Amino acid sequence: MEFFRIHKTIPFMHYRHVLNSISLVSFVVAVYWIFAHGLAFSIEFTGGTQIEVNFPQAANTEQIRTDLAKVSKEVLVQTFGSSRDVVIRVPTKEGQTSGQVAAEVMKVLEKTTPGVHMKSTEFVGPQVGDELARDGGTALALVVVGIMIYLAFRFEWKFALAAIIANLHDVVIVVGIFSVMQWEFTLPVLAAVLAVLGYSVNESVIIFDRVREHFRKMRRADTIEVINSAITATISRTVITHTSTLCMTLSMFFFGGPALHYFSLALTIGILLGVYSSVFVAAAIALYLGVKREDLVKTVKKDEVEQMVP
Repeated sequence: MEFFRIHKTIPFMHYRHVLNSISLVSFVVAVYWIFAHGLAFSIEFTGGTQIEVNFPQAANTEQIRTDLAKVSKEVLVQTFGSSRDVVIRVPTKEGQTSGQVAAEVMKVLEKTTPGVHMKSTEFVGPQVGDELARDGGTALALVVVGIMIYLAFRFEWKFALAAIIANLHDVVIVVGIFSVMQWEFTLPVLAAVLAVLGYSVNESVIIFDRVREHFRKMRRADTIEVINSAITATISRTVITHTSTLCMTLSMFFFGGPALHYFSLALTIGILLGVYSSVFVAAAIALYLGVKREDLVKTVKKDEVEQMVP
């Protein structure tokens, strides 16, 4: 489907050197910041005290979260079972036991909501321990290898390498932004980052498919012309697809509340980066690697032609 068609080819590759320089600097800064300053991990990663509380009426989780900001800025509040039952998780505090943290939380709640009572309290260890982190790293590595093999069979190794670099570019910069801004890095954010990886691959595949198609059509054009023409041909599809997707992520960002705030933010940033990298990173790197018509379009040998002619 096309809402509009661009008849004049846009010279995307003309801007590749400047934009790739910006991407390289951004990538290096993101890597440095991640290792030097780390991430603001949420309680799912760090562990803490879990308190189950029962309210006399339906609980307002946003108000509870605001009230408990005095105890900790990283409090996780969510309902379970019914609208009156709430689970509160508070990060581990140095010098305080789980019982002391629970008492401090209940003291705040009892001031704002008479009749509230604590059902249980326990210490919760990190959900993402060393073993899970190792498994996650292994899974990520296998995904990357799988993508490379898929793209190498479907296209050519130069495109496979270009797509992987573009994917890493997106993931590292999204995580780097969370590190620089010290936004809370939760399990939903981790899921969003992994979703960005698949989203970026999809974008690269669509553009590479068009590049192969245009190599067949534009037999006398050079590689830069073919790539520019292929990307221009995807503009209508890109606008339709990403406008729809961004409407969904921005709706979650503005109306989903604190629980979906950083998840939707990571997805929004990742989608925008995925569009950018598939055009100016993946395609440009494939060009730097010297991709040519023969890499994507099989040529028929002279002997085979003679056999085909009766």
